[in-house]
Amino acid sequence: MTQDSSAQERRDLMYGEHDLSSLAIFSGSFINYGYWTGAQGDRPITVDERTESQAEMYRQVVSRLEPRLGDRLLELGCGIGVGAAMVAHEFGVMVTGLDRSDEQLERARDVNAEAIAGLPDRLSFEKGSVTDLPVADNAVEGVYAVEMLQHVDDLAQTAREVGRVLRPGGRFATAGFFAPEAGRTPIAELIETVESGIDVIRPVGEFAADLGDAGLEDVRVDSIGEHVWPYFDRWVAQTEYADSWGRNWLRCYENGWIDYYMVTARR
Repeated sequence: MTQDSSAQERRDLMYGEHDLSSLAIFSGSFINYGYWTGAQGDRPITVDERTESQAEMYRQVVSRLEPRLGDRLLELGCGIGVGAAMVAHEFGVMVTGLDRSDEQLERARDVNAEAIAGLPDRLSFEKGSVTDLPVADNAVEGVYAVEMLQHVDDLAQTAREVGRVLRPGGRFATAGFFAPEAGRTPIAELIETVESGIDVIRPVGEFAADLGDAGLEDVRVDSIGEHVWPYFDRWVAQTEYADSWGRNWLRCYENGWIDYYMVTARR
């Protein structure tokens, strides 16, 4: 698949110079929509609850890897790196956070300087592309990605790279938004980042097939939308983006055009 350079330039600008992680909608830390297990009722969601939802998304993803102490994990698209630091600390593993953005990597090393110093040889950040991983064959026990594969133009090549770097028995896990099935939908008319090409919404079954074609086994797809969309919409409604297109994510979910999934596989 030929990459749309203009779309990639917009992604690089959004995560680089514009520093998406600094926006209040992401509570100034992680960059994901959150896995919500609390915040019940009609009361306002607190900033701490919003941040915790994003941390919990990382826990949900990494737990699917069934990591053991000392395992080597690779995070695809680590962004500001607070998720990688949390994973290294909470799971007792070695984590390399990979990102294509020099600005994000600089922020990651700065924000997580104390964690890097306190976890010698267990937390590092490197520049690289998910379609050409700077990692040796059979080098890691786990590969994970949290809400970033919608920015990848060639998921089949990414799947092949994941299969290449995983050791036999190693695991892959990702959480992100996909279409439940193929077909024409009005998502691009409702979601600005889809219309601009920043986010690409593919059928989740298509990506599952990519993983299988790459030699991965036990490919599993689980919807977790009920833990994401209603609560994220409540949070957006409290921010300066209350009247923006960001409220349309829930509409797309409720109409069956999009969902949030956990996708796992084993080599």
